Order: sequence, then structure tokens, then C-alpha cells
Amino acid sequence: MMRPALRLITGRAGPPAGAGGTQSAIDRALADGVARGDREAIAALTRRCLPMVHALSMRLLRDAGEAEDAAQDVFVKVWRKIDGYDPERARLETWIGRIAINTCHDRLRKRREMPLAGEDAPDAPDPAPGADQILAAGQSAQRVRAAVAALPERQRAALELRHFQDMSQAEAAGILEISVEALESLLARARRALKAELASEADGIIRTLSEGRGGES
Repeated sequence: MMRPALRLITGRAGPPAGAGGTQSAIDRALADGVARGDREAIAALTRRCLPMVHALSMRLLRDAGEAEDAAQDVFVKVWRKIDGYDPERARLETWIGRIAINTCHDRLRKRREMPLAGEDAPDAPDPAPGADQILAAGQSAQRVRAAVAALPERQRAALELRHFQDMSQAEAAGILEISVEALESLLARARRALKAELASEADGIIRTLSEGRGGES
């Protein structure tokens, strides 16, 4: 299948294409359309999942250009593997999220294996959708983003999926291929690290991340 050109979409993804029916039936119809090369199905899948893939890639890779390249790679893999997708085993977001996580981890592993030439380039600003609505505003936002960027990869991924992508604990755990208990442990460690790093802003940040969509329920 020809590699499609992806247009990065800012903001949160809209509802799944096709109203009504069970989620697995909707996902199956969309996947079948993509497998046939249907342009409308491909566009619908891109609108639905590209914001999540790009935000996750940006959170893990911390480089705008590399995040775009990773998102392209993810969707090329999706087009190639879509015939093997089983909606009874996972939602499309979960299946594609796993591909995104693995793609980013491959890039990070290759980056670590490459010899450094000169000084490290500064991290690009994080444009993840909705991040600034959750994290502290104003001058403290930059400190918070830097603190999140300094977290281990899996803690950053857990925060992105759970707090910035509005995913349930089960969905986020499914993408990371861990148990809900392990996800809760990642989130707890991330919160503790942020609290230690951001003493003055910590109370408001941790409270925000622990309430509403970021709660443990």
C-alpha cells in the first residue's frame, strides 16, 4: 500500500467514525475499510488516532522532527498490519498505541547506541494536546514540562496516556502491556518524582493530576 501523507492534527481526537453499534463492530468496519484502501476509512482512522500517536511520540522522544517521523512510521506499520487487527482483543487506540510505544522505544534504543557528536541539542518545547490545561500555567509551566521530560520513559508514557489522552487505567495499561496495578505504580512514582522536583508548585500539580480524569478510580 502506498505510504499516505499524514497531516498532524492539533487538539484532541474526535469521536470514532460511525455512530451506533458496538465499539468492536465500529473498529472492525474501520479496519476493514483501511485494509481495502478506502480513502474515507484511512482519513477517519488518521483523524481518530494521529493526535494520540503524535503526542505520545513527542512525550517520549522530546524532539518535534523525530516525533513527526515516528508518527509516519507508526501509520506505515498500521497500514501494513491492519489485516491482523482483532477488535475483540483490543480497541484500535490500544492496538495502535502499542505500535507507537514500540516504535518510540526502538528509536530511543538506537539513539542511545549512537555516539554523541558535540553537545546535546536542547529539548524542543512539548506541544502535547491539553498539557498546558493540566499543568501549571505561566513561568512554572516550563519547569513542569522539564520535570516531566526528565522522568523515565515508561513514567512519561503512563502520564501521557492517562492524564493527557483521557484514557482509562485499563486502556493505558493495555497499550503499555502491563497490569493496572503496574500502571498505578508508574503513576505514583511519577507523581513522587514531580513533587520532589517541583516543591513550590507541587501541591497544586499533584492535586490536579490526582483528581478528575487523573484519579485512581
